[in-house]
Amino acid sequence: MLKIADLSVRYGMIEAVKDVSFEVNEGEIVSLIGANGAGKTTILRTISGLLKPFKGSISFEETDIPRLSPQKIVASGLSQVPEGRHIFAGLSVLENLEMGAYLRKSKGENKEMLQMVFERFPILEERKAQDAATLSGGEQQMLAMGRALMSKPRLLLLDEPSMGLAPIFIKEIFNIIGEINKQGTTILLIEQNAKMALSIADRGYVLETGQIVLSGSGKELLASDEVQKAYLGG
Repeated sequence: MLKIADLSVRYGMIEAVKDVSFEVNEGEIVSLIGANGAGKTTILRTISGLLKPFKGSISFEETDIPRLSPQKIVASGLSQVPEGRHIFAGLSVLENLEMGAYLRKSKGENKEMLQMVFERFPILEERKAQDAATLSGGEQQMLAMGRALMSKPRLLLLDEPSMGLAPIFIKEIFNIIGEINKQGTTILLIEQNAKMALSIADRGYVLETGQIVLSGSGKELLASDEVQKAYLGG
């Protein structure tokens, strides 16, 4: 579904991502883990079209992504939940969700997606008229995920969904990620909480200073001595 080959991304003279190759197959949850500054967010922003690669290729369902605008990438079936959520303050919960469907022209389909989001996140329906900025951190993360789902993506990119959340919300968010995947959405997950990320992943990749240093199934990486020592306190 998503294939990345020999991807390098630069900020000026600094090479943030170096010759990275990996793939995400349809129906999978794939996790990228690594410390701050490893290049995780840079990879997602490049997939989403917000950054241009220095070299390498990115294809989504056999379409060359770097030649597309971010809007066309979303329209092709790929949506991102950004790090820090970036909900629209001053707009209601409902208006934020509607922003996620701005590329879709079918009012009937948008209504159907909105109902699906409300079923998945009942708290958002309860607070649909509330200013999104007044939600708690966990509720804002649910809103950001619901907004991304409004575009009906086939591949959902999640950037640090547990960041800044209380443990009870972290568990709930990861349960929801698993349920979204079971309903047919493929997921590429970037997360510092390696234990949670790998526990729900079919496969995972470990990034260090812009390069992939380990890969394997979620279970294999959880059991890896290197991962245990570096990310799990083992």
